[in-house]
Amino acid sequence: MLFAALFISFFMMPSSHADEANNPDLSHYAFANYIGSGIYRASGQNAAVVNIPFAFDIEESEDHILTLRLPISLGFFNYSFSDLPEGELPDNVGTMTITPGIEYKWLYDEQLTLESYLDLGYGHNFSNSSNVGIFSTGVSALYELEQAKYTPVWVNRVYYAGYKSSINDSSESYSVLQSGIDFGLGQHWDWGDYTIEPRLFVAGRWYFNKLKFITPLEDDIHTSSTYEVGATLALSKPLGWGWFSTDRFGISYQTDGELQVWRLIFEFPM
Repeated sequence: MLFAALFISFFMMPSSHADEANNPDLSHYAFANYIGSGIYRASGQNAAVVNIPFAFDIEESEDHILTLRLPISLGFFNYSFSDLPEGELPDNVGTMTITPGIEYKWLYDEQLTLESYLDLGYGHNFSNSSNVGIFSTGVSALYELEQAKYTPVWVNRVYYAGYKSSINDSSESYSVLQSGIDFGLGQHWDWGDYTIEPRLFVAGRWYFNKLKFITPLEDDIHTSSTYEVGATLALSKPLGWGWFSTDRFGISYQTDGELQVWRLIFEFPM
């Protein structure tokens, strides 16, 4: 299942406060687990990340769930759109992040779930042997609307992520508001022991501080918001092994006009 979680993410990255002209630092791979994963394309450039969302529940009761998250992201350089349909897998690991954290879900009632998380992680760039320390936290509200046929879920999240690099002690952070809705099509079918439901979603992300994506061959790209549409298949129970399992598979397209993102989804999409 390693490459079942193939996501292409950005190495056309938001700018840092370091003097990149004299001492380049590609530390923004530290944000790969938070800004969003997928097939990123900007100014004719592409890059890739393999996201492995390990997690398991520590404690569960009628009104709350406490989860230990251990996501791992492996970054690859020079991976293009044409490689994906041809089945070619990236072969040179450029970066790696490990961002363990705790997530708490409060099941307020049958419709509303409130979530919060705290991550402290580490990242390594193999191309220049630099390291980053990563911090992220956020809160979310998921509300299941009363519509039995389509079971829509309205999602709102606010979160923050930041890092500090071993190169010149440079640092960067960002925060974002995300909102969207995930809904079914009123259709189900059985596959062995699983019931499968096709679902669609639409979402938007609004950044409190505009992100600057560095594209060395072209002009840099600034973005303050992105919009996304996608489709997933929801399983009646998780499929997987050990710490890695998922009950969603899907694909989506995200853009801000210049930045293009194709995502392969192996979790709740928002």
